[in-house]
Amino acid sequence: MRHRSGPRYHTSSFGLPAVATLNNSRVQRIHQVAKLLVTDKDGTNPTPFLRGILTSSLQSLGLGFTEAYQLATSVRQDLSDKDTIDRGSLRQYVAKRLKRSKSAELATRYLENEELTESITVIDGSGEESPFSRSLLRRTLQTCGLDSDKASASTAAIYQQLLRDRVSRIDSESLRKQVSDLLKKTASAGTAHRYNIWVDYTRTDRPLILLVGGTAGSGKSTVTSEVANRLEIVRSVSTDMLREVMRVMMPERLLPVLHQSSFNAWKALPTTAHGVHDPEHLLTEGYYSQAQLLSLACEAVIARAIRERVSLILEGVHVHPGLLELMPKDGSITYAMIMLGVLDRKELKRGIRGRGGNVPMRRAARYLESFDAIWGLQSHLLSEADRLGVPIIVNSQKDITVRQVVGTAVDALGQDLGKGKTAKDANLAAKGN
Repeated sequence: MRHRSGPRYHTSSFGLPAVATLNNSRVQRIHQVAKLLVTDKDGTNPTPFLRGILTSSLQSLGLGFTEAYQLATSVRQDLSDKDTIDRGSLRQYVAKRLKRSKSAELATRYLENEELTESITVIDGSGEESPFSRSLLRRTLQTCGLDSDKASASTAAIYQQLLRDRVSRIDSESLRKQVSDLLKKTASAGTAHRYNIWVDYTRTDRPLILLVGGTAGSGKSTVTSEVANRLEIVRSVSTDMLREVMRVMMPERLLPVLHQSSFNAWKALPTTAHGVHDPEHLLTEGYYSQAQLLSLACEAVIARAIRERVSLILEGVHVHPGLLELMPKDGSITYAMIMLGVLDRKELKRGIRGRGGNVPMRRAARYLESFDAIWGLQSHLLSEADRLGVPIIVNSQKDITVRQVVGTAVDALGQDLGKGKTAKDANLAAKGN
């Protein structure tokens, strides 16, 4: 019999585990991690040293996340022999490390930032006050299309300007203009345009319904997970999960089409359909038969999100270009639909094999056995998307794909919020001036 590794327990007189004992090396590691406390100069108000807080401070100077995190980790290791350190001494030590590894100017800026008040108050149009948040601005800039490092650098530039101007209170419109002007100079007019759209959108209760389609291996789940984080959407539903729920409710003998894979659903069609000699027609007939069964569930999920005024991402192979026509029409809702595609057969196969980390390898092998059907279904869905004017995004690199999906969603918001021009239009207009 195999024994689980882990803590050993002493047994109390009642036969219950009373105290867990850890081996010495684990105790030492835990002690080292929890050991350092940061205090005021007089030793009061102790708080744990947290690398995340120091990382954020370093990012505000313009360092990228990886570089800032590595420096924060190095500082923590250098101070591992201490139990406590006062905040002033910690600041001086960090500045010393910055001067040695970066520049004296960066070290000086770090000390100035720490000495100046970090409590900058932002006042919105209704008079409500909230603290200026660098992390929120950084996420917003990523939503507008900047990568992580550029978003951090732009956030640092805005923050440094506020500190240099000794700003303690600023109205939201002035802050918006400052950020927008910076983006026009350092990024593009299109990025600034998307920033303004996003700021306007966050001041509404308008739901964003993002529909993302694509076949197996196209990267839907991976991409939409990151997109949900960028757009701050907490509700995400997969049509695969809806299908699984329906399968429990409807046994295979009643709805055999539902219990097949989307690319093999034609096998469960009435035998009369098997007389059709066009393989592509059979493939799409089976697919749409299954997709139609799921359309009611998709509509119900979307209808609930609309009732509750929350944004939603619906992703899956059953999100076909024609699904948008079935959605309830309401001027207070923004819909954005995207079809993901992988146009290289080897890459799509690699994407299917990659599913082995999330699903049993035998299922990935079954998909590969039906690869020609999956490829044929993708070709059909992309052709339909092109015919109906649904944006197609080729998923060849995740970070780029995520930015393109987010950009498409923000452009859709801009159209519905009356900001007419897309980010592309804004860039063209800027070049013409």
